[in-house]
Amino acid sequence: MAGIRTGQSMEVVLRHRWHDTAIAVVVTAALTVALSVLTAPFARAVDPVALGGGSGIVIDGDTYCTLTAIGNDSKGNLIGFTSAHCGGPGAKVAAEGAEDHGVLGTMVAGNEGLDYAVIQFDPALVRPVAEVNGFRIDGIGPDPVFGQVACKLGRTTGYSCGVTWGPGDQPGTIVNQVCGQPGDSGAPVTVDNHLVGMIHGAFSEDLPTCVVKFVPLHTPAVTVSINAVLADITSKSRPGTGFVPVGSSA
Repeated sequence: MAGIRTGQSMEVVLRHRWHDTAIAVVVTAALTVALSVLTAPFARAVDPVALGGGSGIVIDGDTYCTLTAIGNDSKGNLIGFTSAHCGGPGAKVAAEGAEDHGVLGTMVAGNEGLDYAVIQFDPALVRPVAEVNGFRIDGIGPDPVFGQVACKLGRTTGYSCGVTWGPGDQPGTIVNQVCGQPGDSGAPVTVDNHLVGMIHGAFSEDLPTCVVKFVPLHTPAVTVSINAVLADITSKSRPGTGFVPVGSSA
């Protein structure tokens, strides 16, 4: 900054110096704002987690289960299902393999008799998908009958198919020759890519729960009918009423 020139009073000099300082402060502030605006688009945004029928989920941080399906109910809520024995209302749900994204949804309803739980997801955090690892859900199908081939995708045992034997011992259940182990609870069961139910558990403890080496000798799985689940939800006006899976063709 220039020194005092001949003929300038101290008051004038101080005024000039204050003026120069004020300009410097304004310029600095403007540059700071401009830099923040320019760099903001480069900040890393957290992408929504892709979830669909067959995805692994973590309940309350320590229970691993499988998501049955995901879609919207009649109120537009983003809804998913799994087994009730995985957790009850208020339980927090995260995605297996993406736990760093935190809680994505909360269990909001359930029925221990039919063993289903309703999950309401945050649409800002979840990207619903109709296909997981090649396993696709195109809509809801009728309960399968004897001889029909059903398939499932579980987070523990993956993909397996088998014939349908018929209704289970408990109302609202079906027996299918698909395999399941802990963690597969809630896994979607489909016929011709249409959701018909969710894995509840093994039919018997007398046989292995999955294929042993190359011998397909395993106990069937008990499947909870998705139609029984949706009927129960509707009759009680619970979240999930009017559920339509994402990507549904019907």
